Amino acid sequence: MELKELFEKAAAESKSLSERPSNDTLLQLYSLYKQGSEGDVNAEAPSNPFDFVAKAKYEAWAGLKGKSKEDAMKEYIDLVTKLKG
Repeated sequence: MELKELFEKAAAESKSLSERPSNDTLLQLYSLYKQGSEGDVNAEAPSNPFDFVAKAKYEAWAGLKGKSKEDAMKEYIDLVTKLKG
């Protein structure tokens, strides 16, 4: 299978994990998915200082700046595979 197909398969599988991952792991999944599908962060930081979830998501994604889409896809696939057990 091609990397993109494996990435999309892992994204689908991530929605049906037997256990809900920790918040840190969810942020890691989110940021790797965004980096793998869109590349470097391309939006402004959230303007509401009390929207902690949006801020955490933005910072997690921004922290991957410079990582290639391919590397992010591979890491995402590896993480989902590990979470599946």
